[in-house]
This record gives sequence, structure tokens and C-alpha cells, in this order.
Amino acid sequence: MMEVFKAVTCPVCACLCDDLEVTVDKGKIVDVKNGCAFSKSKLLNYNGKQRVLKPLIRKGNDFAEVSYDEAVKQAAKLLTEANYPLFYGWSMTSCEAIRVGIELAEEIGGVIDTTSTICHGPSTLGIQDVGLVSSTLGQVRHRADLIIYWGSNPLIAHPRHMERYTVFSKGRFQEKRKLVVVDVRETETAKKADLFIRIEPNKDFEVLQALRVLIRDDELDVEKVAGIPVATLEKLAEMMVECKFGALFFGSGLTMTEGKNRNVDAAISLIRDLNRITKFIIMPMRGHFNVTGADMVFTWQTGFPYAVDFSMGYPRYNPGETSAIDILLRQESDAALVVASDPVATLPRKAAEHLVKNPLIVVDPHMSATAKLADIVLPSTFVGIEAKGTAYRMDNVPLPLKKIVEPPTGILSDEDILSKILFEVRRLKENAS
Repeated sequence: MMEVFKAVTCPVCACLCDDLEVTVDKGKIVDVKNGCAFSKSKLLNYNGKQRVLKPLIRKGNDFAEVSYDEAVKQAAKLLTEANYPLFYGWSMTSCEAIRVGIELAEEIGGVIDTTSTICHGPSTLGIQDVGLVSSTLGQVRHRADLIIYWGSNPLIAHPRHMERYTVFSKGRFQEKRKLVVVDVRETETAKKADLFIRIEPNKDFEVLQALRVLIRDDELDVEKVAGIPVATLEKLAEMMVECKFGALFFGSGLTMTEGKNRNVDAAISLIRDLNRITKFIIMPMRGHFNVTGADMVFTWQTGFPYAVDFSMGYPRYNPGETSAIDILLRQESDAALVVASDPVATLPRKAAEHLVKNPLIVVDPHMSATAKLADIVLPSTFVGIEAKGTAYRMDNVPLPLKKIVEPPTGILSDEDILSKILFEVRRLKENAS
């Protein structure tokens, strides 16, 4: 029987487009409307060759299929016996699963961190330093007449962002918009811009501070800043001051270059200065579909957004000390649980080497690079396809994720798997006492 699901939220990027129409025939997704290429690729091919359908435990150089109960018991044993386990990932699962993961990390006394630590961690630090002037994406769509993308290439990384919320969208009060792109190279997005500013690498801070000077009608006594003629910066400053509602979206091209959180400090301070003259907001372009939700749940549960250490019996937070990469590079962790992430493919080599040297448990639907090197692999459902849940859009708006097809027989959700591990950990601790 064919069934069409409407208003489906896309579980790919942090745009969380919630207007998809998904057609299911005989339990299989056969068509996706309104989705971008990423969305269609995931929804039409999620159940592919790399899918893991049975829990696995490493036996020598090979994996042996086992029951969930056996895999969960072994995972709980490894985590309970560890002195300083690392719990990493969380950006591609539901808020409900993340809540259980934090509870597990606290029960064991480990450190829990999200993928924010390698992308928008500096954004969080910058926001903690100087606050944030923001809004919803809906406000941007209906009111903004100036859009700035700084160190971000949404046409490639967030394909429907411009279509739904900025340059190519028609708002209730605003249809025509100007587009400015600031980047170190001419990206696909830059080719669509009314004004493209090519900046020298690692010079974002200098340009942001120069713009702060210019919007106050002060003068710069140099001819160029970061390779940009002052006349060009004056043109951008004029566009900023004269707009009715501006929006600056920044990506890892700003957060992961030299200066990091100080770049974000300067960007937010620029927006704060502009709000004395006009209306302007700033927003990070978050990547994975629930990386914002991970930060949210961490903050609710612990008071801190990522890199939370429970080893002292209470939550501590000190990025650079309690963040995943630093712990791995110092070779301090002695076990790890990775959920909805592939750190072997994304972390620095030395960090990944220490990760796989110790007992490693992976909860993931796919046989990822990390799963291939794990000691225990617990297959899970795809959130937003085979399991429902909650995720947060990049503007901090929560949206429901729907279950649209049944998972393979016997496959559990991330939340259920983590709940079983937590139950077993508590049982082991109770028996040990």
C-alpha cells in the first residue's frame, strides 16, 4: 500500500527543512519531494550496503554476531571498568537519546562531548563572552533585506538555506535582498553575491574590527585591511548601516581559523554595534541536523553546552582540557562510547589512534570507519526515518522528527540502546557494592 507523509522534517543538516513529502510503498521510501540532493540521497538510500543489522563483538580480527543483551552487557562491563571513559558524538541523534547519554556519562563518571568541539565550539565560547543578538529563521525570511554569509558556503553545505530563508525566498514583508559573501575563495555562493569580499586567510578578526570602526564613522589610516581595500570595506559598512534588517550567518570558515572564539567575539560585537543604528542579527551555520539540540540538552542537564566532565562526581567544563580531542591527544581516556558520529574519519590522526587503542563501543546504523575498528558495534535505527524524536534547528527552534518506515527486524533506537546500557551499568554497580 502506498502512503504519502507530508510535513516531514529532514534529518540531514541543521536547516531541518520541515516541508518534505515522502512517499512510502510496501515499507520502502520510493520518492522524496522538496528535499535537496543530500536529503534525497539519505532518505532513498539509508538502508544500503553499509547497514549493520546485527550487534557485533570483536573476536580477534573479525566480528561475531551476538544478541543485543550480550552486546549491551559487554559494553556496560567495559564502561564500568574504565577509569575515565569518553562519550562522544550526539549530533545525529534525537534529544531524547542525548538525555539518556548524559545520564549514562554521569552515572559512570566520564567525560561527554559533542561534535561542536571541532566546528562551532568557538561560537559557543564567543556567545558566552559577549552574548548573542539573534532571531528565528522565519524572521529573517520575512524581514531581512541584507544577507551576509561569512566563512560559509550554503549552496553546497546547506542547499536549501538560501531558498527557504534568505536570498531566494519571498517573505511577507521583504522580497528583494542584497547578498554579501566574505570568504577566502570565490565559492559557489560567492558567485551569486552582489558583493564578494575575498579575505586573506586568518585575517577575519582584523576585518571585523575595521568594520566596527567604519560603522562609527571613524577613519582607518591604512589603504588595505587583510588584502581588502578600505573603500570596499566602507561600501560594506554603508550597506550594513543603511539596511532595515540585516542577518550575518557565519560558518567554520570563521570559527576554525586563527583567532577562533575571538573572531566570534568580534563578529557579535559588530552586530551589537549595528543594533544602535538599525536591526541586525547573527547566527552560526550549524552542520549536523541535531548538533544544536545536543548543545541544548547538555545545557539543560549539566549547565554546560559541550565538553562536560563528570569524573569528580559533578559537571565540570573547561574546553581545551575537557574536550574530546585534548583528552585523546593527552591519552587520558581508557574507553569510549561513540554515538551517531564517525571520529576516526574526522578527528586528528593521533587522537583517532588513541581512541581505537582502548575499548571502543559504537552505536550507529552504518559500518562507519569508526565502527570497523570498534570492539562492540550496536546497530541502531535512523532518527527521522525509522524512529521519531526531537531535534533543534540552527536558530534554536525545536522540531519533531517523524517515523515514516519500520526499521529492520529487531533493530533498536539510540534511546533504547543507551537506556539498556544505563540499566546494566546500574545493575553492575549495585552488585559490586
